[in-house]
Amino acid sequence: MVSSLSEVRAFRNVLERVSNDLKSEQVAFDESIPVGVMVEVPSVALMAESYAREVDFFSIGTNDLTQYVLAVDRGNDMVADLYHEIHPAVLRLMKITIDAGKKYGIPVALCGEMGSNSAFVPLLIGLGLEEISASPVYLPEVKRVVRALTHAEARELAELALAAPDARAVNEILKDWLEAHPLDLLHFLERNNSSSNERIA
Repeated sequence: MVSSLSEVRAFRNVLERVSNDLKSEQVAFDESIPVGVMVEVPSVALMAESYAREVDFFSIGTNDLTQYVLAVDRGNDMVADLYHEIHPAVLRLMKITIDAGKKYGIPVALCGEMGSNSAFVPLLIGLGLEEISASPVYLPEVKRVVRALTHAEARELAELALAAPDARAVNEILKDWLEAHPLDLLHFLERNNSSSNERIA
Protein backbone atom coordinates (compact mmCIF):
# COMPACT_ATOMS: atom_id res chain seq x y z
CA MET A 1 0.00 0.00 0.00
CA VAL A 2 1.87 3.04 -1.30
CA SER A 3 1.50 6.28 0.65
CA SER A 4 4.54 8.34 -0.37
CA LEU A 5 6.69 9.00 -3.43
CA SER A 6 9.77 7.82 -1.56
CA GLU A 7 8.35 4.29 -1.61
CA VAL A 8 7.98 4.41 -5.39
CA ARG A 9 11.52 5.67 -5.80
CA ALA A 10 12.89 3.07 -3.39
CA PHE A 11 11.16 0.32 -5.36
CA ARG A 12 12.53 1.63 -8.64
CA ASN A 13 16.05 1.63 -7.15
CA VAL A 14 15.65 -2.00 -6.10
CA LEU A 15 14.26 -2.89 -9.52
CA GLU A 16 17.23 -1.22 -11.20
CA ARG A 17 19.73 -3.09 -9.01
CA VAL A 18 18.07 -6.42 -9.70
CA SER A 19 17.93 -5.64 -13.43
CA ASN A 20 21.65 -4.86 -13.45
CA ASP A 21 22.38 -8.10 -11.62
CA LEU A 22 20.39 -10.08 -14.17
CA LYS A 23 22.18 -8.35 -17.03
CA SER A 24 25.58 -9.08 -15.51
CA GLU A 25 24.57 -12.73 -15.14
CA GLN A 26 23.27 -12.70 -18.73
CA VAL A 27 19.81 -13.78 -17.60
CA ALA A 28 17.08 -12.83 -20.07
CA PHE A 29 14.21 -10.76 -18.67
CA ASP A 30 11.71 -8.11 -19.72
CA GLU A 31 13.57 -4.80 -19.45
CA SER A 32 10.43 -2.71 -19.94
CA ILE A 33 8.27 -3.99 -17.09
CA PRO A 34 5.70 -1.27 -16.29
CA VAL A 35 5.71 0.03 -12.73
CA GLY A 36 2.49 1.40 -11.28
CA VAL A 37 0.81 2.11 -7.97
CA MET A 38 -2.44 1.19 -6.33
CA VAL A 39 -4.29 4.36 -5.37
CA GLU A 40 -5.72 3.24 -2.05
CA VAL A 41 -5.04 6.12 0.34
CA PRO A 42 -5.99 9.82 0.08
CA SER A 43 -2.37 11.02 0.12
CA VAL A 44 -1.70 9.31 -3.22
CA ALA A 45 -4.91 10.53 -4.87
CA LEU A 46 -4.32 14.11 -3.73
CA MET A 47 -0.79 14.04 -5.20
CA ALA A 48 -1.73 12.01 -8.25
CA GLU A 49 0.03 14.35 -10.68
CA SER A 50 3.34 13.90 -8.85
CA TYR A 51 2.97 10.13 -8.97
CA ALA A 52 1.88 10.18 -12.61
CA ARG A 53 5.24 11.69 -13.56
CA GLU A 54 7.06 8.69 -12.07
CA VAL A 55 4.90 5.61 -12.71
CA ASP A 56 3.50 3.83 -15.75
CA PHE A 57 -0.07 3.25 -14.56
CA PHE A 58 -2.58 3.76 -11.75
CA SER A 59 -5.02 1.21 -10.33
CA ILE A 60 -7.65 2.70 -8.04
CA GLY A 61 -8.46 0.36 -5.15
CA THR A 62 -11.94 1.57 -4.28
CA ASN A 63 -12.43 -0.72 -1.28
CA ASP A 64 -9.49 0.66 0.70
CA LEU A 65 -9.75 4.19 -0.70
CA THR A 66 -13.34 4.44 0.52
CA GLN A 67 -12.39 3.05 3.91
CA TYR A 68 -9.57 5.53 4.45
CA VAL A 69 -11.35 8.57 3.00
CA LEU A 70 -14.36 8.08 5.24
CA ALA A 71 -12.45 6.67 8.24
CA VAL A 72 -14.78 3.67 8.22
CA ASP A 73 -13.75 0.08 8.85
CA ARG A 74 -16.11 -1.76 6.52
CA GLY A 75 -15.50 -4.94 8.51
CA ASN A 76 -16.80 -3.38 11.72
CA ASP A 77 -20.57 -3.82 11.95
CA MET A 78 -20.85 -0.84 14.30
CA VAL A 79 -19.79 1.63 11.58
CA ALA A 80 -20.18 -0.35 8.34
CA ASP A 81 -23.38 1.58 7.51
CA LEU A 82 -21.21 4.69 7.01
CA TYR A 83 -19.21 3.00 4.25
CA HIS A 84 -20.39 4.32 0.87
CA GLU A 85 -18.11 4.09 -2.16
CA ILE A 86 -20.27 6.62 -4.02
CA HIS A 87 -19.63 9.32 -1.40
CA PRO A 88 -18.70 12.54 -3.25
CA ALA A 89 -15.38 12.72 -1.38
CA VAL A 90 -14.40 9.31 -2.77
CA LEU A 91 -15.59 10.21 -6.26
CA ARG A 92 -13.63 13.47 -6.24
CA LEU A 93 -10.40 11.70 -5.33
CA MET A 94 -11.04 9.18 -8.09
CA LYS A 95 -11.59 12.06 -10.53
CA ILE A 96 -8.32 13.73 -9.47
CA THR A 97 -6.50 10.45 -10.10
CA ILE A 98 -8.14 9.84 -13.47
CA ASP A 99 -7.46 13.39 -14.66
CA ALA A 100 -3.80 13.12 -13.62
CA GLY A 101 -3.47 9.88 -15.57
CA LYS A 102 -4.94 11.49 -18.68
CA LYS A 103 -2.72 14.55 -18.33
CA TYR A 104 0.45 12.46 -18.21
CA GLY A 105 -0.66 9.77 -20.61
CA ILE A 106 -0.77 6.80 -18.26
CA PRO A 107 -3.65 4.30 -18.01
CA VAL A 108 -5.94 4.36 -14.98
CA ALA A 109 -7.90 1.26 -14.01
CA LEU A 110 -10.33 0.49 -11.22
CA CYS A 111 -9.90 -2.47 -8.91
CA GLY A 112 -12.57 -3.09 -6.30
CA GLU A 113 -16.09 -4.31 -5.65
CA MET A 114 -17.46 -1.09 -7.11
CA GLY A 115 -16.61 -2.29 -10.61
CA SER A 116 -18.82 -5.35 -10.25
CA ASN A 117 -21.95 -3.29 -9.59
CA SER A 118 -23.46 -2.52 -12.97
CA ALA A 119 -25.50 0.34 -11.51
CA PHE A 120 -22.24 2.17 -10.79
CA VAL A 121 -20.73 1.64 -14.24
CA PRO A 122 -22.35 4.73 -15.86
CA LEU A 123 -20.93 6.86 -13.05
CA LEU A 124 -17.46 5.33 -13.37
CA ILE A 125 -17.41 5.90 -17.13
CA GLY A 126 -18.58 9.46 -16.57
CA LEU A 127 -15.61 10.03 -14.27
CA GLY A 128 -13.36 9.09 -17.18
CA LEU A 129 -12.42 5.50 -16.37
CA GLU A 130 -11.59 3.34 -19.38
CA GLU A 131 -10.67 0.12 -17.58
CA ILE A 132 -12.79 -1.54 -14.88
CA SER A 133 -12.15 -4.90 -13.25
CA ALA A 134 -15.13 -7.02 -12.22
CA SER A 135 -15.83 -10.54 -11.07
CA PRO A 136 -16.39 -12.83 -14.10
CA VAL A 137 -20.01 -13.49 -13.16
CA TYR A 138 -20.82 -9.76 -13.57
CA LEU A 139 -18.94 -9.18 -16.83
CA PRO A 140 -21.85 -9.80 -19.25
CA GLU A 141 -24.02 -7.23 -17.46
CA VAL A 142 -21.19 -4.71 -17.22
CA LYS A 143 -20.50 -5.09 -20.96
CA ARG A 144 -24.18 -4.57 -21.73
CA VAL A 145 -24.22 -1.32 -19.78
CA VAL A 146 -21.04 -0.02 -21.40
CA ARG A 147 -22.42 -0.67 -24.88
CA ALA A 148 -25.69 1.10 -24.07
CA LEU A 149 -24.08 4.34 -22.83
CA THR A 150 -22.81 7.47 -24.48
CA HIS A 151 -19.88 9.34 -22.96
CA ALA A 152 -21.89 12.58 -22.94
CA GLU A 153 -24.70 11.28 -20.76
CA ALA A 154 -22.27 9.47 -18.46
CA ARG A 155 -20.23 12.67 -17.98
CA GLU A 156 -23.40 14.59 -17.16
CA LEU A 157 -24.26 12.01 -14.50
CA ALA A 158 -20.77 12.20 -13.02
CA GLU A 159 -20.86 15.99 -12.86
CA LEU A 160 -24.09 15.85 -10.85
CA ALA A 161 -22.63 13.26 -8.49
CA LEU A 162 -19.40 15.18 -7.93
CA ALA A 163 -21.41 18.27 -6.94
CA ALA A 164 -23.65 16.36 -4.50
CA PRO A 165 -23.33 16.97 -0.74
CA ASP A 166 -23.28 13.35 0.44
CA ALA A 167 -23.72 9.70 -0.51
CA ARG A 168 -27.48 9.82 -0.02
CA ALA A 169 -27.77 12.58 -2.61
CA VAL A 170 -25.53 10.70 -5.06
CA ASN A 171 -27.68 7.61 -4.60
CA GLU A 172 -30.83 9.60 -5.42
CA ILE A 173 -29.17 11.14 -8.48
CA LEU A 174 -28.09 7.71 -9.67
CA LYS A 175 -31.50 6.19 -8.94
CA ASP A 176 -33.31 8.92 -10.92
CA TRP A 177 -30.84 8.54 -13.78
CA LEU A 178 -31.28 4.78 -13.93
CA GLU A 179 -35.07 5.11 -13.89
CA ALA A 180 -34.85 7.45 -16.87
CA HIS A 181 -32.70 5.05 -18.90
CA PRO A 182 -33.85 1.69 -20.29
CA LEU A 183 -30.99 -0.25 -18.72
CA ASP A 184 -32.98 -2.08 -16.03
CA LEU A 185 -30.22 -1.63 -13.44
CA LEU A 186 -32.17 -0.56 -10.37
CA HIS A 187 -31.89 -4.04 -8.89
CA PHE A 188 -28.10 -3.67 -8.89
CA LEU A 189 -28.39 -0.40 -6.98
CA GLU A 190 -30.83 -2.01 -4.55
CA ARG A 191 -28.41 -4.92 -4.08
CA ASN A 192 -25.73 -2.47 -3.00
CA ASN A 193 -28.07 -0.61 -0.66
CA SER A 194 -29.32 -3.80 0.97
CA SER A 195 -25.78 -4.71 1.98
CA SER A 196 -25.73 -1.72 4.33
CA ASN A 197 -27.56 -1.43 7.62
CA GLU A 198 -28.61 2.10 6.67
CA ARG A 199 -30.62 2.39 3.46
CA ILE A 200 -29.57 5.48 1.56
CA ALA A 201 -31.99 4.87 -1.27
